[in-house]
Amino acid sequence: MDIFKQLLLQLILILLNAFFAATEIALISINEKKVRALAEDGDKKARKMIKIIEDPTKFLSTIQVGITLAGFLGSAFAADSFSEKLTSALIKLFNLTDAHYGMIDTVSVILITLILSYFTLVLGELVPKRIAMRHKEKLANAVCGIISVLTSILKPIIWFLSVSTNLVLRIFGIDPHAKEESVSEEDIVVMLDAGADEGTLKQDDIEYIKNVFKLERLSAADIMTQKNSVVAIPCDMPENEIVETIGREGYSRIPVYNESLDKIVGILHTRNYLLKHSEPDFKLDDVLLPPEFVPETIRLDSLFKDMQKKHKHMVIVVNEYGSTSGIVTMEDIIEELVGEIWDEQDEAIETIVPTGDDTYKVLSSVSIDEFFEYFSLEKNEDIASITVNGWLSEVCGNIPDVDFAFDYQNLSIRVTEADEQMTHEISVKVIPVPSENEEEDEKNAEPEKVSE
Repeated sequence: MDIFKQLLLQLILILLNAFFAATEIALISINEKKVRALAEDGDKKARKMIKIIEDPTKFLSTIQVGITLAGFLGSAFAADSFSEKLTSALIKLFNLTDAHYGMIDTVSVILITLILSYFTLVLGELVPKRIAMRHKEKLANAVCGIISVLTSILKPIIWFLSVSTNLVLRIFGIDPHAKEESVSEEDIVVMLDAGADEGTLKQDDIEYIKNVFKLERLSAADIMTQKNSVVAIPCDMPENEIVETIGREGYSRIPVYNESLDKIVGILHTRNYLLKHSEPDFKLDDVLLPPEFVPETIRLDSLFKDMQKKHKHMVIVVNEYGSTSGIVTMEDIIEELVGEIWDEQDEAIETIVPTGDDTYKVLSSVSIDEFFEYFSLEKNEDIASITVNGWLSEVCGNIPDVDFAFDYQNLSIRVTEADEQMTHEISVKVIPVPSENEEEDEKNAEPEKVSE
């Protein structure tokens, strides 16, 4: 066999190795759920792919047989075809005698093995695998028929390899027939971050998806409008005052109570009220919607589904004693997903405002999580409050008065506005934390000598 045919044979074997290597990556990394959806829609190739990937031991055995066979034949033909020629060429080149033949032959085999390994790794492994990772769906779609045929041809060998593989797995305490773990929230977050790094996903889209998971961790108590901030009307309020309240507040729905907010009797749909209140024999009860009560602990994902199902736009949050804690609207939940939603009449309220010299004005209604994140604080697990106002009461042991002050980590905090029920505003001073170098300089600094 001349040198051209020998090189052509080696190239064919390397390409065969490349085919199996690329096929392996394509079938392993393909999205099984997407393939199943295509199969359910009647895609014949998708059905073949499902059969293949449902039994990974079989198709991996087929691929490994192909790779091993290509590598074995490549090494055997290379050693047989090129080592003798290379040995003769080296002896002539360096004017060596036949006494050196054994040593030169060994060197030739090593050189041929290294050269063959290089081309096999680059052309037969790395390049095809990189291509397969980029075009896994197209490649898997193209090769599934070939792999199915090869699996049938190599069935006896594959059966033996599968039995051997399963036996070894059982020795290591692994169930070979166990299904893979389902994708977790952490897996999805990692994939989203990877998509952001690669530029395939927008940051806003990623935040929306992450916020969906956040609904599982938040409860109604975390986002509700606190009882003392709820706009509500007593059931015996005169009509002119109700109209005035509706016009002033601008809400589409307002809770109606009897005697106190702990006895909410209905939800007033303000538009319906304005349309009907001037009719003869009109009664407030005619336009009241029945209130929906939910516990503080209900998770937002469950609450969202429940409100959708019952067509509720507002629910009343109650504590374990049945007293009103606050309200949650559909808008509140949606804002957890997409951020603040402002109406045309809404005025944006800044909850944390820099006032200069590392000093900030902070509204006590701001959430404790937002406050700690803004000032890069480490949150103590013992803090049970949801808002800064609640946290201040925890620290003070009561409702703090104006000028109540304390230090927390690198912050100096002072109450600037408060009443008998709650605090409204605080002043925060950031105390610069000395760097390690500055602390070391202070330790090493010698005291100045005082002249007598």
